[in-house]
Amino acid sequence: MMKKAIGLLGGTFDPIHIGHLRPAIHVLERLELAEVRLLPNYIPPHRASPDSAPEHRLAMVKLAAAQTPGLTVDDRELRRDRPSYTVETLIELRREFPRVPLCFLMGMDSLCSLDRWHRWQELLDHAHLVVSHRPGWMPEFNPTIEALYQAHGTRDSEQLHRKPAGCIYLIDNPQLDISSTRIRECIRAGNNPQYLLPDPVADYIRDKGLYNRPVL
Repeated sequence: MMKKAIGLLGGTFDPIHIGHLRPAIHVLERLELAEVRLLPNYIPPHRASPDSAPEHRLAMVKLAAAQTPGLTVDDRELRRDRPSYTVETLIELRREFPRVPLCFLMGMDSLCSLDRWHRWQELLDHAHLVVSHRPGWMPEFNPTIEALYQAHGTRDSEQLHRKPAGCIYLIDNPQLDISSTRIRECIRAGNNPQYLLPDPVADYIRDKGLYNRPVL
């Protein structure tokens, strides 16, 4: 019997905030996942290096996950000490959980640019892609992504539990207009980030003096 699917949410989490957490909780509950694992990146391949050190970002993710049943933390990408490629993480997890469905969570913007990801053609060999989008909004895919969606798209969420990998599932998931960049700017300006991120994370940032230095 197939086990309940595990959700996977990667990110720099610099810092983690409710714009990450609310969509993760929505998918966790809506799809009845066993858990959602938060996977902090060491160095994101297509973005600037994080402002704060890996140990700080991991500590903040652990504080956030501790507030919410069903959210867990997986630090494997931080232990690699090199750029974080999703396909490598999925291959590792598939070896550890050979029969458990894996659902990699992403936003619609990530799906639209998936053909620029490292070894993107292999992702669906190891996991499903669960794509959050604004209710009622559908982008125009480029021909490559359109062909991928036509081959792998499903509207049956049960497929995510019946099969270990291979499906693309689009889920209505209202996105909060909050970003780590804005939060860092708020803190640098000496303003209060309360209600943008969990209180224990805000306390940690204040106690460690994170994000106070000016951008050079």
